[in-house]
Amino acid sequence: MSKLYFRYGAMNCGKTTYLLQVAHNYEERGMKVVILKPKVDTKGNDNIITRTGLKRKVDHLVSNDENLGEYLNSLEKDIVCILVDEVQFFTRDQIDELFMFSKLKNIPVICYGLRSDFKTLAFPGSLRLFEIADVMEELYTICRCGKRAKFNGRKINGEFTSSGDQVAIDGENEVEYESLCGKCYLEKVLNITTKNI
Repeated sequence: MSKLYFRYGAMNCGKTTYLLQVAHNYEERGMKVVILKPKVDTKGNDNIITRTGLKRKVDHLVSNDENLGEYLNSLEKDIVCILVDEVQFFTRDQIDELFMFSKLKNIPVICYGLRSDFKTLAFPGSLRLFEIADVMEELYTICRCGKRAKFNGRKINGEFTSSGDQVAIDGENEVEYESLCGKCYLEKVLNITTKNI
């Protein structure tokens, strides 16, 4: 029985690089994969792009109101794996459709995304994956202080903020993100230090 995988981590932990490596591994053995990306992620348009400059066109952009099951059931029979980038932006229903596809078609689905947003709240797609994924794997990156980063700090015009909409794409309208450990998140984003306790 094939599995639904969730590989998650903070910003800049290499999620997309891992996805591209998995695609390459299948394809160099002559196997077909399908790469999905949410339409709301406008960075790269219909491409996925890594921080290291790797780039690849996706096979399908998924809109929030799309019945993903219909698309998945239309795929050719020789597909051996579905790879999903930025899965946190998928709806709960779309995650359920990925789960059903992995089980009923016996094809693995490997999802890459963020655990939580810049306010430390789970994205709906990520939360659903934590509830039903067969395998979960955390990917690691480091904070500015050298410790393991688990949180995403949002910067607007170079300044950390803890307010705003859940979705703001990196690189647009002076928005950028920084991976932070818990201590640095408290200090840099929320301005909480031991003096405040």
